[in-house]
Amino acid sequence: MAAPMCKQMSNRLLTIFGFKTINRLTYIKARHNEKSRKFSSTRGHNYNESYQVIINEFGNPNNVLEGVSVQLPSKIGPNQMLVKVLMSPINPSDINMIEGTYHIRPALPCVGGNEGVGEIIEVGPSVERFHPGDWVISSIAARSSDSLAAGLWRQFLIPEPSNVIKVPNDMPVIGAATLAVNPCTAYRMICDFAKLKPGDILIQNGANSAVGQCVIQLAKHWGIKTINIIRDRPQKDELVNFLHDLGGDIVLTENERKQGGLKEIIKTIPERPKLALNCVGGDSSAHLVASLGKDGVIVTYGGMSRRPVMIPTGPTIFNRIKAYGYWNTDWMKENLHSPIKINMFQELCEFIAKGILKPPEADLFHIKDFKTAVSESMEGFKGKKKILVMDNSML
Repeated sequence: MAAPMCKQMSNRLLTIFGFKTINRLTYIKARHNEKSRKFSSTRGHNYNESYQVIINEFGNPNNVLEGVSVQLPSKIGPNQMLVKVLMSPINPSDINMIEGTYHIRPALPCVGGNEGVGEIIEVGPSVERFHPGDWVISSIAARSSDSLAAGLWRQFLIPEPSNVIKVPNDMPVIGAATLAVNPCTAYRMICDFAKLKPGDILIQNGANSAVGQCVIQLAKHWGIKTINIIRDRPQKDELVNFLHDLGGDIVLTENERKQGGLKEIIKTIPERPKLALNCVGGDSSAHLVASLGKDGVIVTYGGMSRRPVMIPTGPTIFNRIKAYGYWNTDWMKENLHSPIKINMFQELCEFIAKGILKPPEADLFHIKDFKTAVSESMEGFKGKKKILVMDNSML
């Protein structure tokens, strides 16, 4: 489904499998909400050095990261900008890159962090369309083995205009800092692989992940119903209620799925899901495939179980199941200057500004406390996104 068709889905009444439901959106604002607003401009100041988190070698993130201060050049180039980084999250892909298990292995040493938001402090004389005070996010397509422009775990960045994307500077800063990866992944997977219309159903595992939460909220806005599978955990009921409040229609655990809960759900709905989103693999992915209807599509974007994607033979043959993979970095590279990407970012920023897409609940850490932040991000069932903040005044 093309992106323009996604927009046409807005403002539709969500029903749960044919029955109207009361909107139970009672989202509890995170304690950092006041800190999610626009911060005053920092332009006019002089800066001499930048603290940054360096990956010295691939391995355990608790052991191979180092915080260092580097001198900033006294003058930027004519086609460069001085950007003060505001916030940068710690994503699973960041951890995988540090471990050396990610598809991209940048040349070392390098600065960690694949996304974040910053404020332009100064622009070179040849820079057009960017001005001091503008907010920018780093283009994820800039990260490769030869380019470290996307390393955002640092206080200051000196990019060229082609390596950043301007975003509104009145949106929640946490929303801007976490815009480039998870919301875009959710958006593209919903829009690009199946011709969904209001009332259609999608099913996903890893539904409490950052991508999964974005999927729930976008699907709700576009009138698409969701079946959401989560890992079993302590305080399961609290998470189930949270996902319902985000807009999830049905939420069940992996254990309930294994005990036949998903099969019972599929029997009760008028039409099988058309799209399945998989970030787990193993038998969880097999059950997603088995739940799909004729010409259903499964899209894999992660492998948290570290087990192969399982696609049963019967559904594949008799239901003509199609399987795809999605990698956000690759999509961004292929659509580096496309109107589709520009429109997507504009729409997502609008959704965030209007509260349709809520910034993730987050724990904020000063960049010099990166070791604690990284360690906690690797612990299971923590729930909140860990975000590095570059200035104490923003904590």
